[in-house]
Amino acid sequence: MSKAYEFRTKRMPEPRLIFDQSNHGRIGCNVPVSDTPEVDLGAVLGELRQELHLPEVGELEMLRHFTNLSHINYGIETGFYPLGSCTMKYNPKINEKTAGLPGFASLHPMQPVETIPGALEILVGVQEMLIAITGFDEITLQPLAGAHGEMTCLMLIKAYFEAMGENEQRHTVLVPDSAHGTNPASAARCGYDVKPIPTNAEGNTDLEALAAALDGSVAALMLTNPSTLGLFEPNIEKICEMVHAVGAQVFCDGANMNAMVGTTRPGDHGFDCMHLNLHKTFSTPHGGGGPGCGAIGLKSHLEPYLPVPVIRRSEAKILADYERPLSIGRVSAFYGQFLMEVRAYTYLRAYGKEKMADISRHAVLNANYVRARLKEVLPPAHDRPCMHECILTAEKYKKENGVRALDISKRLIDYGFHPPTNYFPLIVPECLMIEPTETETKETLDEFCDAMIEICREAVETPDLLHDAPSSQIVGRLDETAAVKNLDVRWWPPQAER
Repeated sequence: MSKAYEFRTKRMPEPRLIFDQSNHGRIGCNVPVSDTPEVDLGAVLGELRQELHLPEVGELEMLRHFTNLSHINYGIETGFYPLGSCTMKYNPKINEKTAGLPGFASLHPMQPVETIPGALEILVGVQEMLIAITGFDEITLQPLAGAHGEMTCLMLIKAYFEAMGENEQRHTVLVPDSAHGTNPASAARCGYDVKPIPTNAEGNTDLEALAAALDGSVAALMLTNPSTLGLFEPNIEKICEMVHAVGAQVFCDGANMNAMVGTTRPGDHGFDCMHLNLHKTFSTPHGGGGPGCGAIGLKSHLEPYLPVPVIRRSEAKILADYERPLSIGRVSAFYGQFLMEVRAYTYLRAYGKEKMADISRHAVLNANYVRARLKEVLPPAHDRPCMHECILTAEKYKKENGVRALDISKRLIDYGFHPPTNYFPLIVPECLMIEPTETETKETLDEFCDAMIEICREAVETPDLLHDAPSSQIVGRLDETAAVKNLDVRWWPPQAER
């Protein structure tokens, strides 16, 4: 490893469990004197636990413990996050400032609608901006995550065919093998049979295979565009026409919308509905598993089936409309992840209509720059310009040097970078999926590409360096299979104390 990367490989002291730092009788705070009458908790709550087994540490030890743990964490504010299909862009701090305003943060979900006009204005504002961006007729913000949005779209499609009297005959959903991984699960969850559609040699949907699969039993095609190969589907209008010709619907998985924001609109391509990830494309945070927001867009023929309540303008007021006899009902409590919508509203207004296309233009530019810099050592899966992410293959290193994509990613940790997505999409052998997003600078991308090029050199000359990586972290290579099957994440008190 060259000197240029040594500053990235600071070895942190191995953390001790806070329980191991515990000392009986030590406290970290002064408990205030109660100003209310004492209550016999045993009488109120019943039998009480005799031991809580909580750590007893001072305030300084507690602060050092959690501060040191925070230094071990990796986040968008500490380094580049190249995870493909995740859109790990920077979340501007102004988003957090607006979401933290007391008028938003202190709202109670049970408040009467007439007491929250500002919140309703935010919801309608986000809906109207997303309608303009996507080209759909309606937007609902109720789904709580991307896959939840997928499922909600399929529920709308199912309700539509039920109203048409065709629900029983339409029991199949077609899913290209380059689609997002949750699509077949969402379809199965809605009771549909799932049939895969292959990708052709150019990385596009195989039109002959699609034509052969289309008949009166098909309810929908779920197509990710751009696909998980990082490629825009050039035949998208023709595909939508083919599906509509047999009376079926076309769903767009919008996980990769970052490649199209402000540049092109899925609603203009022929899609009937799509989901959006506000927690990806529109910069609301999604580290640590949530919260998300899986807004969906749809054409007017699916509007009667929207989940209630529908937030809409009516003359001079904004209403929460519950009077919808054909609605599929609620898909989540209240109005979805409200503070996520506040963050997205801030982000959208900050860019404005004039600058919105900069998001997709810079995202595509960054991905193609990475692709161009790495193509000699990690060939692209398809030799054509990519969209928001580049899909590379490490297959030659596996064949010639016994080094897998996973080994390259583990070694990248030693260089101070988070690994990219590995082995997805499944149709690319030894796949590395890199999505730089629009928020990274050329200097950061150059550092990352230099590290990848150096690692590929090591794969040829000293492959065991990669087999043993990471070697600069608190833990080394884990047995991931054993870790999944034999989870051990709970602290137990010493045997004598149990």
